[in-house]
Amino acid sequence: MARIETVLPEGWPRPPGYSNGVVASGRVLYVAGQIGWDAAGTFVGDDMRSQFKQALANVLAVVRAAGGEATDVVRLTAYLVDLDAYRSDLRGYGLAYREVMGKHFPAMAFVGVSGLVEPRALIEIEATAVLPERP
Repeated sequence: MARIETVLPEGWPRPPGYSNGVVASGRVLYVAGQIGWDAAGTFVGDDMRSQFKQALANVLAVVRAAGGEATDVVRLTAYLVDLDAYRSDLRGYGLAYREVMGKHFPAMAFVGVSGLVEPRALIEIEATAVLPERP
């Protein structure tokens, strides 16, 4: 079984929607950057929130294919082409996040970028998960 523990320095307030650090032991899965298209390679929409939700679902699909679940994800990094759009709808992105990942909040970073390799992509999310050891 994977062991995952969040880290919160003494005296720091608990951050909203992410963890400052995560300690884990088990098999490590590195998930490549996922964008907002479905398994057929069709974009689910041209708005960042729908692509965000689909990219998270794609991350979770890779984690599940390796035998894990959302709670095994220890780190997410999201690359966004429009930080202002994200900042203006934090509640909406939070709801979309919880629909896919539940109330599991790994270490996260959101980074503004000028563009992504796939021209229609508005967001790309990569992840690290720590899975249970195999028997």
